[in-house]
Amino acid sequence: MTKETFLGFGLGLRHPHYQEIIDTKPNVDWFEIISENYINSHQGYWDYLSDLRQDYPIIMHGVSLSIGSIDKLDQNYLQRLKKLADYLEAPWVSDHLCYTAMHNNNTHDLLPIPYTEEALAHIIPRIHKIQDTLQRSFVFENASSYLEFGGSTISEPEFLNELCSKTGCKILLDINNVYVSSFNHNWDPYRYIDTILSDFIIQYHLAGFTHKKTHIIDTHDNHIADPVLDLFDYTLKTKGLYSAMVEWDDNIPDFPILLEELNKIRHRVKNL
Repeated sequence: MTKETFLGFGLGLRHPHYQEIIDTKPNVDWFEIISENYINSHQGYWDYLSDLRQDYPIIMHGVSLSIGSIDKLDQNYLQRLKKLADYLEAPWVSDHLCYTAMHNNNTHDLLPIPYTEEALAHIIPRIHKIQDTLQRSFVFENASSYLEFGGSTISEPEFLNELCSKTGCKILLDINNVYVSSFNHNWDPYRYIDTILSDFIIQYHLAGFTHKKTHIIDTHDNHIADPVLDLFDYTLKTKGLYSAMVEWDDNIPDFPILLEELNKIRHRVKNL
């Protein structure tokens, strides 16, 4: 990681906080937007982002790329992503390692992929095409999952490493998702972190979840759980500090609560 790619500590930009952020210019280093909320929106939203961009870097994070699908990549969607990324001078664009579309129908869910050599051979050229189109770094996130493919032959973290090694892309390491998936599949989350190569990481996500006793759902609707914060501490000690942010997408609280959550992360980093 270079000084140019370390952005500090950020928050997900959500509509209820638009005006407060512009008015108060809070102590946040950067903001992350959901790409799909803006690529087709009217000019007023782009103007707002342009105003925000004067004070904060903006990262674009998507949910519709469907990189693991057998459908063709949506070039129209990619061009719209590039237009917004260019407009915002976004340092990188991210999405999830999953598939969301089947036969060109969007499921609006982040569905898991099999971790096999065949899947690698399918996804690697797709990442190359994405980076060629966007003309900037592409970053993929480890998605939370609730089912596994019985035919997988590679562990999830090894699969992530291999994609980065073969394409030059980076990992948005979602610490909450590592914990959620590890609980759901009886993985060791610390071994997962150990396997990820630090050179491939560019960003961290942290968020809250809903615990259903037999499984955990990645709901982004609560404070970051203590086991996730502990896993984050371990990740910082073993992999280092990269741009880190808090996601909160449902039951969105008042902005000061988000700032408190972000300051938890800052405090933990300072005290390691």
